[in-house]
Amino acid sequence: MSSLQDRYDDAMYAFSQGDYDAVVAKLKAILASDATYFDAQLSLGMAYYRQGNFAAAIEEGHKAEKLKPNEQLVHTNLSLFYMRSGDKKAAEHHGLQARIASWRESSPATDAASDSPELSMARPTPAAAKPPDKFPDMPWRKKPGGIAPKISSSDSSKSAP
Repeated sequence: MSSLQDRYDDAMYAFSQGDYDAVVAKLKAILASDATYFDAQLSLGMAYYRQGNFAAAIEEGHKAEKLKPNEQLVHTNLSLFYMRSGDKKAAEHHGLQARIASWRESSPATDAASDSPELSMARPTPAAAKPPDKFPDMPWRKKPGGIAPKISSSDSSKSAP
């Protein structure tokens, strides 16, 4: 017998071909073998959604939510399912839960950088630089004392055309 992953891959191939009846049958068989297979549970809800069976999609989505309550994709799917079924309030609730879940998760780039020190970002030096006691002269900031000629109103009227 093939592994659960191979069976799941076959189901996803059928999903990509648009054969949602076969997808539902294959995913149900996988879940009969292992009820905690999260990806199969999540995909089953999406297969029902693609068939237009929104009530079954919502039911399967809630089963996936029980497996991983803080998963962003679960709440995104439930929001989509509820919106299509016409329950805007529940859709907004799950949309908010998806947003909150995205804030909880750390970014994959941060996780990868923490695994390998060669890929980590440069960190600032721990000691702060002490400012100098005396700043250097800045001649461009000094105002010239009385060098600019003053223009009187009679001079400005002569130069105007």
